[in-house]
Amino acid sequence: MNRFLYLSILIFITSCASSSSVGKLKPLRTQNVIVVVIDGPRYSETWGNVPGLIPNMSTKLRSKGVFFSNFLNDGYTYTNSGHAAITTGVNQPIDNYGDELPANPSIFQYWLKETGKPATAAWIVASKDKLHILANTQDSVWYNKFQPSTNCGINGPGTGYRADSLTLSEVKRVLASHRPNLMLVNFMEPDGYAHAGNSEFYLRGISRSDRYVKELWDYLRKDKYYKKNTTLLITNDHGRHLDGIDGGWMEHGDNCEGCQHISLLALGPDFKKGSTVAERYTLVDIPSTIAVMMGFRLDQSEGRVIMDLFSKKALKSVGGNDSIVKK
Repeated sequence: MNRFLYLSILIFITSCASSSSVGKLKPLRTQNVIVVVIDGPRYSETWGNVPGLIPNMSTKLRSKGVFFSNFLNDGYTYTNSGHAAITTGVNQPIDNYGDELPANPSIFQYWLKETGKPATAAWIVASKDKLHILANTQDSVWYNKFQPSTNCGINGPGTGYRADSLTLSEVKRVLASHRPNLMLVNFMEPDGYAHAGNSEFYLRGISRSDRYVKELWDYLRKDKYYKKNTTLLITNDHGRHLDGIDGGWMEHGDNCEGCQHISLLALGPDFKKGSTVAERYTLVDIPSTIAVMMGFRLDQSEGRVIMDLFSKKALKSVGGNDSIVKK
């Protein structure tokens, strides 16, 4: 046997073995992903002062997942842009009044197209009515296609903001009735009351969000459909100005430390437990990570997969999916 033929056969055998090994990797246990966005609290009132206003997240839930202490919105620090970064993986300056769609399709559209599932398999449930924009895109190829179901504000666009307690009730109703696999939830009260200059209700909104997150986690943990196969990602769209900067805690919107420094707490069956990560990650990393976990490509994303989330066992599955992973 000549040397060239031998090398060709060896490469072929090695390739087959490698393909076989990847094929035998066990899939991730996550079948459902829910992202909760607590709108606009300042880090100094949340994770910068624990347990403080967030005893559930900082004690009861932190030990069950991964907390990121250096997590940022390093793009545009206001509501619609922050949420669009979470759903598209792109930092885009966007109208903040609900009159402009994101330039890029969302994780919901990509996933619905990939799976062929109905709109009721993916949901946006938001206290802010203007966040209906996250269901669609300006992209002409994707416009009005593969849109998720929405439940935003009191009764859709233009109807006003809804109390977070009612949003939580709607989330539970949707979970029980439609069994979605992919969902984004917006709790707006910290941001809404801060803009109103009501410091008491701003702080109360943070405390209530902490309680609502715990209630949602308990629901997922006990429900037969969601327990042991659901990932919960808890983050923010933006923070608030530090004291002495352009209105302080009442406002936000620039690249100051207070506006950019937010948080991520991640719980799920494929993640480490009780871990704290100091490495820098940003909002656009969230959709890149969801894409890997839910099995679709998101090449448009400016982010990277948050590899620090995963347990050693899960990392083998994530790393083996070279067709999707963007490192």
